[in-house]
Amino acid sequence: MAKAYSLFEGSYSVDSSKKFVPFDPKKDDPKDRPGSLFIHVHPFLIETKDGLIVLDTGLGLRNEDDELVIHANIKKLGFSIDDVKYVLMSHLHKDHAGGMVDVKDGVKRLAFPNAEYVIQEQEWEYAYSTESASYRTDVFDVLQRSGNILFVNGSGDLTPEISYELSGGHSQYHQVFHVKTEGKNYFFGGDELPEPEEIFRSFIAKYDFDGRRARDLRAQYWAEGAPEGWIYLFYHSKNIAVGKPEQREDGSYKIVNAE
Repeated sequence: MAKAYSLFEGSYSVDSSKKFVPFDPKKDDPKDRPGSLFIHVHPFLIETKDGLIVLDTGLGLRNEDDELVIHANIKKLGFSIDDVKYVLMSHLHKDHAGGMVDVKDGVKRLAFPNAEYVIQEQEWEYAYSTESASYRTDVFDVLQRSGNILFVNGSGDLTPEISYELSGGHSQYHQVFHVKTEGKNYFFGGDELPEPEEIFRSFIAKYDFDGRRARDLRAQYWAEGAPEGWIYLFYHSKNIAVGKPEQREDGSYKIVNAE
């Protein structure tokens, strides 16, 4: 049976340095970190009849056993890393792409050795050539040598279950995904719909490449998906990571937990 799972990697604060500092809401005071954004990080796993799909890979942090957190979380669910067939990348900022690679004892290897990593080709070219602190080219080096990259351009269908759309709101070559399986439509909006609260707020964010486009896309994703019952995957959510629309008596929709 198809199901989506959050592979929660932790909570962090991020300031202008682009460094992700662990943040525990239960004991850390946000006032001690002025000028910071506070975010959760949720890579996702979708189980389909055709195999396992990972959507974005987190920061690549390790647990006390020196294992990638994303690996440990997948194993806790009873799945094997070797059975991941596709890794769908919305974009390549380091909080989404750090976990593409497993670095242990000085050895760098693919985190998902049997998977194809689905990346917009122009996003890859930009990320590799920029000096921005938002990207980790050391991770890209490993992926480039692997032969496991599946470059896509624009929008299209990857398989009968998976489609991708070049959206270009958060980063210039950002993409979003639909995974349609067993009558369900899972939608992953990456950083263009990272939290459920953003569905109901009309705002232009300075951290987006095209803030107006990102704002309009958020409204579009909800207007189209709520009546159709899309299941939304929220990468930076502080509460509902996997959500679904629920209609109120007045005909409007709210988002509720789908897990």
